[in-house]
This record gives sequence, C-alpha cells and structure tokens, in this order.
Amino acid sequence: MRCPLLLLAAVALVVVPVQARAAKFVLKRQQEDVRVEIDGKLFTIYRTSTGPKPILWPVIGPTGVEMARAFPMKDVPGEKHDHPHQRSVWFTHGDVNGVDFWSETPKHGSIAHREYLRLEEGDGQAVVAAVNDWVDAAGKKVCEDRRVLTFGSGKDWRSIDWEITLVASEGPVKFGDTKEGSLGIRIPTAMDTNSKLGGHIVNSAGQTDDDTWGKPASWVDYYGTVDGQAVGIAFMNHPTSFRYPTRWHVRNYGLFAANPFGLRDFVGKNDVDGSYLLEKGASLVLRHRMLFHTGDAKSAKIAEVFEQYGK
Repeated sequence: MRCPLLLLAAVALVVVPVQARAAKFVLKRQQEDVRVEIDGKLFTIYRTSTGPKPILWPVIGPTGVEMARAFPMKDVPGEKHDHPHQRSVWFTHGDVNGVDFWSETPKHGSIAHREYLRLEEGDGQAVVAAVNDWVDAAGKKVCEDRRVLTFGSGKDWRSIDWEITLVASEGPVKFGDTKEGSLGIRIPTAMDTNSKLGGHIVNSAGQTDDDTWGKPASWVDYYGTVDGQAVGIAFMNHPTSFRYPTRWHVRNYGLFAANPFGLRDFVGKNDVDGSYLLEKGASLVLRHRMLFHTGDAKSAKIAEVFEQYGK
C-alpha cells in the first residue's frame, strides 16, 4: 500500500515548478503594509495606502529587475506616465453597482483594507490573506472581498497565486460589463509591444501581440527585455476560476489584466452582456497565477507550467 504522506508530497510537487531547495520566505509588517522577502531579498510589498486600493509594489523578478511599472508611486526615467490608476499590481473593477472602482476620476470608489486574516511565512512559500471593504465616494459600503495571496519561487521564477472571493455582503451586487477590469499588472515600459524594444505577447491559443486583446485564454505571456535581462510575466487563469477561461484586457502600451466581465467591448457587439449579479450573501471566486520568469514563453515552458498549475 502506498503511504498517504508520499501521495500528498506527489500532489504538492505539481502545484508549482520543481525547485532544488525551498527558499526561505519572511514577512515583515511595516505598519499596515507587509514586506515579502525571499532568502533575505525583497520580492514585493503589499501596500494598503498608496491610493484608493491595495497594491503590490515593487515586484522584483528572478533576475533582480523590477517587473512592474513604478509610476505613479515613483518617477523613473523612461517610464510612461499614462493611466496613473494602473498602480503596479492591483485588483478592482470599473462598474460595481454603477460605481467606478477602476479609475481615479471624481466620484470613484475605493477599496479599503480592513484587516489581515492570515500572515504565514516559511520554507517554500508565504501567504498574505486580507479582507477589504469596497465603498463609494460617499463612504457607503457596496461589497467586500477576501483575498489570499500565496508567494512562491524557484531558480528562474517567482510567483503570486491569487484567490479572490467577492462577497455581496451588503445587498445584491452587479458587476457591470466594462473592459475596465479587473486583476491587473502594469508591466515595465521596456517590455510593452508599442515601445518597439522587443516586447511581445502570446497566449495559450497561439494568438500574438494585438490579437490577444479581449480573447479568452488559459494563460497569456508578456515578455521582453528589462535592464538587459530577458524576462516575462505569465498570467494564468485556473480552471476552477469564475468564467474560466477568462478574457484578457492586455494592451500594447503595457496594461495586462484578466477581466471576466467585459464581454461587450471585447467581442464588439452590443447585443451581449457580460455583467453578473450576485444576490445578497452570495459570492464568486477568481483564481489566478502571476509567474515572473526568465526568457520567453517557450523557453520558460509556460504551457507545461500551466498544466501543473491547473492540477
């Protein structure tokens, strides 16, 4: 008879790419922020007060280069200064009961950090779990989310797994059909395709560059060169996630977002509706992985990594 512990170990090995030695993760509280370190070096900081929503910034990839745009938190020479609401790495949506949580225009909504539910560190991974209140410009709560971020790493990659539970805590909540959503990262300017510095996009269906916008896919990889390093970001959608495979609001100027609600804009038809109504007390769950890797999608074997992640 096979030992149950051995079976559990075999299951665990397919969740993330295999690594020779488990890295040591340490979480450090910085008031209401949490700094994530791998073997004593910064990976990212979960920030709760840089703007109207929690974000991750900076995000340091496996080669030591920053893998998300610093603007508007920091002015870096050569970076684009468009879309200041696209703050590094974030989760939000542009139409929630008619409230715009995506932009930072007048009367926008805000996502307020309430508390941490879990902070776990150790060998191989770290976990940050938090609950957040979504409030309109007048301070009225619309809904809430409970998010679990699991951080991992290997020789040539670092990862962030997202499990986001949206809860209609106050009453019915309608997530409207808009392209302005939802879980996103603003990639470094040097990697975006319209900077013409070697950046490219490819998805699980084999579509490339501008043809990936609005298309459903299991994963999308945005890769290029940052500070002389060949790197990429593979953004995956887990098969158990709401409306898998999601559609992707991935743009040539550097926006990279998964959006399961923006059907009308993505297909270019007015007779479709991607909105979704949650009745009071109901919830939906989104699951994604952001994998920061060396090389391009082919050399990083992103299709194989997704198969492991999906299991």
